[in-house]
Amino acid sequence: MKPLAPEEVLSLAHYASQRARFRDAIIAHKRRRRLSVGGKVTLLFEDRETLRFQVQEMLRVERISDPERVRYELDVYNELMPREFELSATLFVEITEAPSIRKELDRLVGIDEHVFLELGSGESLERIHADFDAKQFEEDRISAVQYIRFGLDEAQVRRFREPREPAHLHIDHPAYAHRVELAGEVRESLALGLTGDPAPLLDLSPESPAPPPPLIETERVRALAPGASGEIVVECKEDASSLLDVADEVLAETLEVVRRAAQMLVDEHGACRITSAAGRGAGRMRFLLWPG
Repeated sequence: MKPLAPEEVLSLAHYASQRARFRDAIIAHKRRRRLSVGGKVTLLFEDRETLRFQVQEMLRVERISDPERVRYELDVYNELMPREFELSATLFVEITEAPSIRKELDRLVGIDEHVFLELGSGESLERIHADFDAKQFEEDRISAVQYIRFGLDEAQVRRFREPREPAHLHIDHPAYAHRVELAGEVRESLALGLTGDPAPLLDLSPESPAPPPPLIETERVRALAPGASGEIVVECKEDASSLLDVADEVLAETLEVVRRAAQMLVDEHGACRITSAAGRGAGRMRFLLWPG
């Protein structure tokens, strides 16, 4: 899988508008990539979408928008990205009783030598050893979160992608021995990820630009430049107020904005023209000004 790039990270505001939908999608996606091995160890197999979510959440919580800091967070999480023909996972040792955490973790010292992905059975059994991140280890203790990888070759990838071929995750530590089958939607999701990137769960289309601010704005009237043609639209903010219905004070306020907008066009183009609509059903009162 290719690393996440800065252009694939949404701005804080853009992400906020998509976060609820993305969070629901990533919960379902992680469910298909999570495997419990016994009662105390869980593996979450990472891919571009699980890591994208972690990056976006980190930026949101820390209010990070500076490009250099964004680049740093990407570098950190891209270290967990699976490479070609590789499964990458975060291994969690889940101990809920606080007084027992240190004792239980100490019992699992050496677990890095006892985690395997198994393909086939009997004489065809292959055991692929998990590579643990050495930076997380001390000689006499481990942490409750570990990052591991299983490197496969092309033949092993073919075996893994064949659903009739048995596949298991096996921990054979003396203090924690469990073996669980990789099957169903978890096996399917991992098999697909071995040979390609998942479809993005986050809408990565460019953020819609914010509309330009009014050229002139008062309490009840505004002047807008809707395009690049040089036109200016002056409109009353109140609905259903045609030229014949509007109150005198609103009309006076509107005409003052029209005068100021006309002066802007005259200063830039030397002259301007002004039109308006009047009559029942004309709707919100508007004046159109354009150069000429």
